[in-house]
Amino acid sequence: MANITMQKKNLNTPDEVEVYGLIKKENVSLDGVEVHRVTFEKGAIWSNDLKPYAGTDSCLLPHVAYVQSGRLKVVMDDGSEEEFGSGDIMMLPPGHDAWAVGDEACVFIEFSAGTNYYKG
Repeated sequence: MANITMQKKNLNTPDEVEVYGLIKKENVSLDGVEVHRVTFEKGAIWSNDLKPYAGTDSCLLPHVAYVQSGRLKVVMDDGSEEEFGSGDIMMLPPGHDAWAVGDEACVFIEFSAGTNYYKG
């Protein structure tokens, strides 16, 4: 078994910040476990802001996240849809588009993601 030690980091001082149009991703890593604070600013849409980096028609990453504030609309490739808001836990399989709903940013804390295409 790997030797795991207690660790502490803070998303207010992330290891890395990535910005894609109206979407910001703040990253911390703890022995290979990554946690991201993702902010979809008002008007942010995955298919506009991240699609050019992904090179795919929809987001092909799975996501497990806690919505901290705002609202996020998600439409799956099969046409199913859901809206997530403050306090909701999201589990999204690959194959979706998403956008901020309303007049405020949507902020969520992501605990799991697939291959990171954001970095190319």
